[in-house]
Amino acid sequence: MARIDHLKSQVARAVRLAKAILDQHTADRLQAFAAECRTELQVLGLKTAA
Repeated sequence: MARIDHLKSQVARAVRLAKAILDQHTADRLQAFAAECRTELQVLGLKTAA
């Protein structure tokens, strides 16, 4: 469960930073990182449900 909590925290942090930052390249990278974390959360959720 700790991994899931960590990923949720990282998603929230990356999205928050992406909205506040002025550099578009960095904002895009943060959004991509958040998307990767969301994907991993979905995979972990499927493994937990099985």
